[in-house]
Amino acid sequence: MLHVDSIFAATSAVAAPQAVAAGGDPIPPPFTVARVFTETRLDSWLALGLVLAAGLYLYGVHRLRLRGDRWPVARTVFFLGPGLGGIAAVTVSGLHAYDTALLSVHMVQHMVLSMVSPIFLALGAPITLALRTLPVRPRKRLLAIVHSRIARIYSFPLVAFAIFVVNPFALYFTDLYRYTLEHAWAHEVVHAHFIMTGCVFFWPLLGLDPLPGRWPYPGRALLMVLSVPFHTVLGLTIMQSTTLFGGDWYPSLNLTWSNPWDDQVVAGGVLWAGGEFVSVTMLAVLVAQWIRQSEREARRLDRELDRQEARQRAAEAAETTP
Repeated sequence: MLHVDSIFAATSAVAAPQAVAAGGDPIPPPFTVARVFTETRLDSWLALGLVLAAGLYLYGVHRLRLRGDRWPVARTVFFLGPGLGGIAAVTVSGLHAYDTALLSVHMVQHMVLSMVSPIFLALGAPITLALRTLPVRPRKRLLAIVHSRIARIYSFPLVAFAIFVVNPFALYFTDLYRYTLEHAWAHEVVHAHFIMTGCVFFWPLLGLDPLPGRWPYPGRALLMVLSVPFHTVLGLTIMQSTTLFGGDWYPSLNLTWSNPWDDQVVAGGVLWAGGEFVSVTMLAVLVAQWIRQSEREARRLDRELDRQEARQRAAEAAETTP
């Protein structure tokens, strides 16, 4: 009996190092919807950043109301809900426990962090809110940053589009992705990079904040059309790949409840379908904004023509009056 126990202990000691993922986290149990809630983590730096961003935004809205100014409720809902809330849903919730164990979960994070949440963060217009609430000196500094040379370069639509398109290929088709799986800090940096990349791309296209070098709506719509085949190509390439992303990382986890090959196919499908859905939806939103802007411009011209006509009639009446 003692001999059997010693063998069991030795076997466990050998197997234990394999039952960890990035950063020494234990291999998660089989994925279920319930574990999205039970595996929630609130001790990460990203969670702290989300709470801080939400607090600052609400404080700005509160300051506006104190002085009698209005701030659209929809902007607050967009920023806090699908914006910050979307980031929290894929990084602070239980999904984080599976982002280095399932490529499909990582792709869900990729889509939300780079394509969904940045759209709603932009619709929340946080820069405009800051400009309306900050004291004079900080407001001037913020304006200087927004209109700086670096901001003009990164917010230029073609530059932002190139960054948005090239980054996934640079991540998934090099050894960089394997490195992020092995090091928890690198994986967290990738999450932050996804958010920044999405903001750089979508903010000039859709955002309400004052940004330099913004293109007219036809150019913005063209960029969204060009982004559709990019996600199709990337998603299909992942689905049809004959090699596993991350090398032998996923097979080495020895998950009895997931097949790495099948999961990679699901991951490619998530990127393909999700990317096309968001791109087409964004295109529809841009067209709707374009139509509304055209209608506002038409009404403005009508009012100006009416004023000119009224002035002309008044001048003619004055000339005919004896």
